[in-house]
Amino acid sequence: MYEKVLKKLEFDKVRELLAARAASSLGKERCRMLEPQTDRWLIERLQEETEEALTMLSRKGAPPFGPLRDIRPVLKRTSVEGVLSMGELLMISDTLRSIRSVQYYGRQEESEAPARPMLDPLFAGLSSFPDIQREIERCILSEEEMDDHASEALASIRRQIAAAEQRVRSELNQMIHSASYKGALQDPVVALRGGRYCLPVKAEFRASIKGLVHDQSGSGSTVFVEPMVVVQLNNKVSELQLEEKAEIERILRMLSGRVSAVQNELVTDIELMTQLDFIFAKAKLALDQDAVRPRFSDDRRIDLPAARHPLIDRAQVVPIHVMLGGDFTTLVITGPNTGGKTVTLKTLGLLTLMGQAGLFIPASSRSCLTVVDQVFADIGDEQSIEQSLSTFSSHMVNIVEILQKMTGQSLVLFDELGAGTDPVEGAALANAILENLRERRILTAATTHYSELKVYALSTEGVENASCEFDVETLKPTYRLLIGVPGKSNAFAIASRLGLSEQVIEKAGEYLESNDIKFEEMMTDLEIRRLQTEKEQQRVEELRKEVSRLEEETRSRQAALEKKQETILREAREEAREILRKAKQEADETISQMNKAIRDGAKVDMRKLEESRARLRKGASEMEKDMEAAADKRRAAVDPSRLVKGALVRLATIDADCIILEPPDARGNMKVQAGILQMRVRAADVAAILTDDGKKPLPATKAKEKNEDRGVRAGSFGKSLGIATEVDVRGMNTEEALSAVDKYLDDAYLAGLEKVTIIHGKGTGVLRKEVQNFLRRRPQIKSYRLGTYGEGENGVTIVELKK
Repeated sequence: MYEKVLKKLEFDKVRELLAARAASSLGKERCRMLEPQTDRWLIERLQEETEEALTMLSRKGAPPFGPLRDIRPVLKRTSVEGVLSMGELLMISDTLRSIRSVQYYGRQEESEAPARPMLDPLFAGLSSFPDIQREIERCILSEEEMDDHASEALASIRRQIAAAEQRVRSELNQMIHSASYKGALQDPVVALRGGRYCLPVKAEFRASIKGLVHDQSGSGSTVFVEPMVVVQLNNKVSELQLEEKAEIERILRMLSGRVSAVQNELVTDIELMTQLDFIFAKAKLALDQDAVRPRFSDDRRIDLPAARHPLIDRAQVVPIHVMLGGDFTTLVITGPNTGGKTVTLKTLGLLTLMGQAGLFIPASSRSCLTVVDQVFADIGDEQSIEQSLSTFSSHMVNIVEILQKMTGQSLVLFDELGAGTDPVEGAALANAILENLRERRILTAATTHYSELKVYALSTEGVENASCEFDVETLKPTYRLLIGVPGKSNAFAIASRLGLSEQVIEKAGEYLESNDIKFEEMMTDLEIRRLQTEKEQQRVEELRKEVSRLEEETRSRQAALEKKQETILREAREEAREILRKAKQEADETISQMNKAIRDGAKVDMRKLEESRARLRKGASEMEKDMEAAADKRRAAVDPSRLVKGALVRLATIDADCIILEPPDARGNMKVQAGILQMRVRAADVAAILTDDGKKPLPATKAKEKNEDRGVRAGSFGKSLGIATEVDVRGMNTEEALSAVDKYLDDAYLAGLEKVTIIHGKGTGVLRKEVQNFLRRRPQIKSYRLGTYGEGENGVTIVELKK
């Protein structure tokens, strides 16, 4: 794409919006290099990148890029055996920490079922080298300080330095507190000059203390003398300091060597991190602009419903619906000045560029673009004083260049085509240019005030009028784009509203030709009819919404009635079962009493006992027949071929909805699941097959959702599906902890969880050992392991449950 066109359409400002959302300087630089592409396959990949990043952004928040800096120049120095400074090594350590954080962020969780074909390879390509990072952080405290324990030699040297310095200070403190030198000292302190410990001596007493003069004050009244008694001690300190410096140099060389060994991988890391920062900047921009991924058509068609210019404040911008291609390849946009014609052109061009650059566009989710090889635009005042070109000449130079370079796959945008010269000649020239483009079927949009072009659009196949709406009453544009309706300049109406006398306006009307008057009258009539049609459509839409609301309300009431009826029936059946249970219990007790009396040798009225037993059996039998008859009524003749895996059915025996796990076998038995309960039942017990459309069985996932809607879920069988994925037993004794773990694992298993976490803490390891011994004996445990980095390490045990 030509950079001049990108600037005219303000694509450079979109780049800056993108750069503002990048986390690093490298990412910002990459954003400013964004270019629209012309390869359809590459564009779709760039769009897929943005979509994957937006999904991750919505689920996990922004990636922790941290202090990502360009360490490539530093790495280049290590390739020639350069020794890095402590500050440079810390910068590499910070970068490695950021890389590891982004690695952890990009790790695919089990709950994230969809693959990320674009982003996963980028995350997988990162290498964080935690051992190098830890070694740098262990050795270096700050840009100026090496840790004492960076090496044993350094620790020993620094201990010796501290001891030697202490001896020097001890000797000098004795001199400070000696009466012999009290009058000779300017201050009773030990000073450090040139790395040597000295005493501040009055200048006039210089000869009273033997030693070396290292400095004097600005006034000359004080000299800093190193007494001879500490010269050897100071020499020892200096020697040790040289050893310290050499040891630090050795450690820095060692660390630099480790970095040099992986410099190629680190360069790759920086490039991948920059690319990820750039991709997530695209996602952040899409999120901030409420933008969507556009579809790309194969039939050279652009359709942008609810399109917004991305650089105009969302609170102020008016969405437009602009179309091009399909039935027409040329769009002629007319209307008053400041009505939004130029903004429409820029919106069309800029959204095309954004889509081909892999950016989401601020428009409706139904938006459609087509891939173009170039976007050409003649927009704005092209007057050039340096080249002695008038506005018209400058426009014409630009138009000539466009006509020479465009192809059948280009998008051409003209603002005020043919303006800046004689209106008759300008209109004729504009007409000829548009006709040339139409014949070549090049996608073209042009703004104009010429009535001749409106007539051309009305009378020519493949050319369509459009107008920017203007409210004459308020003298303000509405910025709405109306496809298929030619616009009016409304010059007379505006002049009248601004106070121009009617006499002058009438006189102006006399100068119009009759054809012009008829055309304007036709335009006015079209506008009136359009407004009436819009009002009628609005009324129809309101009525449609009201009908939809009433239908929904009726469905809700019907569902509530059915639910209430079902509840009443279920309660009645439960009550009947309870009565039956009690009757059977009473019968069993009667028989038990009879048998006991017989065993004890008591006199039993066998006739009465037999009558009582017969009466109870008869009542129980009648009740069972009634319940079985009720179940038979609920049974229905169903097509066995529709009893497939995943279908949702209603069982007559338990009056509940179940999902078929295994279809009927040769004996007519099948396996079903109701909530978390699995059982084998007869196919003949099916009361109904519940489907969406009465034809196809529901998929298993959808059947499960419908089952839950009807109240058949794990909770109805005594366990809650809302159980947490971890249990914390820290602070409990062994008995309390094992009891809590036992109950939690039962709940988790019944709730269908596959993986849970037991938090027992690190401590002495006793509780961890007891928990794992307990897990070894549990039959529902598939496997268990200690946590890894980021999961809690030795402080947690990750348990995988059997399905």
